[in-house]
Amino acid sequence: MRDVYVIGVAQTPFGKFLDRSVKSLTREAVTGALNDAQVEKQNLETAFFGNAMQGLVTGQEMVRGQVALRAMGIDGIPMVNCENACATGSTAFHLAWQSISGGHADLVLAVGAEKLCMEDVKKMFQNYDVGMDVEILEALRTQWAEEARRLSEVGKDENKLRSFAMDMYASMCRVHMEQFGTTQEDLAVVASKNHNHSVHNPFAQYQKAMTVDEILAGRMVVYPLTAPMCAPIGDGGAAAVLCSSEYLKRLSEVRPVKVRASVLSSGTDRPAGFGPEHISARLSRKVYEMAEVGPDDIDVVELHDASSLGELIQFAGLGFSTWEDAAEMARSGATTLGGKIPVNPSGGLVSKGHPLGATGLGQIAEIVMQLRGEAGKRQVDGARLGITENGGGFLGVEEAAMTMHILESQ
Repeated sequence: MRDVYVIGVAQTPFGKFLDRSVKSLTREAVTGALNDAQVEKQNLETAFFGNAMQGLVTGQEMVRGQVALRAMGIDGIPMVNCENACATGSTAFHLAWQSISGGHADLVLAVGAEKLCMEDVKKMFQNYDVGMDVEILEALRTQWAEEARRLSEVGKDENKLRSFAMDMYASMCRVHMEQFGTTQEDLAVVASKNHNHSVHNPFAQYQKAMTVDEILAGRMVVYPLTAPMCAPIGDGGAAAVLCSSEYLKRLSEVRPVKVRASVLSSGTDRPAGFGPEHISARLSRKVYEMAEVGPDDIDVVELHDASSLGELIQFAGLGFSTWEDAAEMARSGATTLGGKIPVNPSGGLVSKGHPLGATGLGQIAEIVMQLRGEAGKRQVDGARLGITENGGGFLGVEEAAMTMHILESQ
């Protein structure tokens, strides 16, 4: 395989933008990434476009990338439309990496854009139902609601206006609590850390510090998750320009970051619970082997926390702690900026935001900035190796899809 480098990244702010379109978000992200890479759009050889829900939101079921990119003058090249639920943008990045590492192209664009916010709030939440097997959705909703009622105080799970994802995460929380003794306060510690990180991120949907007590006092979504423990619905775009080592030699004054490893996999049918068979544990072993590094070599982490439980799950799955000790690591401050292994300096999904198609590429952009030393007040000192983990959808007892990438400063 050929070496692959990221030479340009950019993202829009994440937030609720009712007046914006996928085209405008794409244009802003791609223009920024091209400017960062100091290359012209006419030199791009291939583009991978990530979007999960535009068909549901606007009716644009097909050729989404061609529509969005042609509007900004990019056409006449191979374009592939990617959808992998919440892992859509990182899947586009993986395919861009494959294209270059396999010798099929030298300069490739990966872009993800998502327009999720809409006036019809009920429909906005219902759109998330398609992130799992819709044939069994109602049966699962009934099961999850019964679990929540058994374990919560009366009235605590009465907020019906929520996505299926939060019911799923709440059910996973309850399994995690039973298996490892995790508490609601543990989740609040993780959420507070990420909200505090987001204060320093101008791209974050939320930029307000929150204490553990404020997290616990937040509106109950579904037990044990309060609103500040859950990623908000929002819009946004993010993009990366990748190139081969041969193409890199043509450029001057760029700040390349090497892609040491890129992996993509899907979940498996297995019993519920967390351990070495979990998708993140299986995939992390593969990504570390490809990169020829281990968890102890990683300096900064961006991982998928659509709810704050996600951080505890993926932190252990990535090998930074045992499954039993993940919450204790969070409580110790090890995952905070300045700690042993900073996690989600961007603020994570619960604070930075989660516009599905852009999320994974937003993680890539953050790690690239960290490895270049360009992250400002959220900079991890001396960061040389960074990892991203991005899960998408849900089937059985784990994510339907997942990507991981390890990037290295040059």
